[in-house]
Amino acid sequence: MKSPSADAITTEILRQTEARGADRSICPSEVARTLAPEEEAWRRLLGPVRAAALRLARDGRVEVLRKGKPVDPQQEEVRGVIRLRAAKETP
Repeated sequence: MKSPSADAITTEILRQTEARGADRSICPSEVARTLAPEEEAWRRLLGPVRAAALRLARDGRVEVLRKGKPVDPQQEEVRGVIRLRAAKETP
């Protein structure tokens, strides 16, 4: 299996978070499973999906949540279980 490009991962994160809305979140594994639906192949994408999510959070396009609260996207690495949601628009 050829790994999806960083652009494909970014596009899928944005597609799924926008479809879910700013009040609901997605799991990074949902993105990985969409891009690599083969049994267990999606697990190899979790690192790249998390990295893309942090880049998007730094750009203000998504929020990375840990235990339901936004994390500082400037962190080099976020450990543990995370979820992603569309960034809330500021007035």
